[in-house]
Amino acid sequence: MGKLFIVPTPVGNLEDFTFRAIRVLKEVDIVLAEDTRTSSVLLKHYDIHTPLRSHHKFNEHKQVSNVVEQIRGGLTMALISDAGTPGISDPGFLLARECANAGIEVETLPGATAFVPALVDSGLPCDRFCFEGFLPQKKGRMSRLEMLKDEDRTIVMYESPYRIVKLLEQIIEVMGEGRLMSITREISKVHEETLRGTVRELLNHFKETEPKGEFVVIINGK
Repeated sequence: MGKLFIVPTPVGNLEDFTFRAIRVLKEVDIVLAEDTRTSSVLLKHYDIHTPLRSHHKFNEHKQVSNVVEQIRGGLTMALISDAGTPGISDPGFLLARECANAGIEVETLPGATAFVPALVDSGLPCDRFCFEGFLPQKKGRMSRLEMLKDEDRTIVMYESPYRIVKLLEQIIEVMGEGRLMSITREISKVHEETLRGTVRELLNHFKETEPKGEFVVIINGK
């Protein structure tokens, strides 16, 4: 029987990769990638020539049983996403679960995850926190914020540049404008930036400055 490795990849700077991750990707039979075009850049940079196979949220349900059978048959595979740790707001959970249910060994390497540096950098308490990932884009968005209104742990979520202003307006509507928060964008990239202040202050900033990049939003608990 083979084995499944889950391997985090850099969220920005290609140097944010571990020696172990490079070795594993060189040694496995197949690398399952969220986007083979994106991953091929990383693999080429580290002189990794392992065959790439596409495995993303649009095909993972169709592929998962076949992948499990191939690993049971002796192939060793590594799952990577475009950036960060698979399973954290990226494909990964389904394959990890099905491999575990089939008795296949699953080994997840430590490595890059966007919300950890953003949380530590925020200046808000990071000893206890809850991770919400991306909120629903439409239905259920406000109800999720209502559920979080009285959360006393620090709240962590992801947001795109297209919805960050809307999110801040909704946070004000539910939690008030004075709640302290931090927003980090473009983690580990050239234009990385962290902004701290009240929800109102950050909303005013993004109304004056066009939002660019991917955002990690950190909200102080009640």
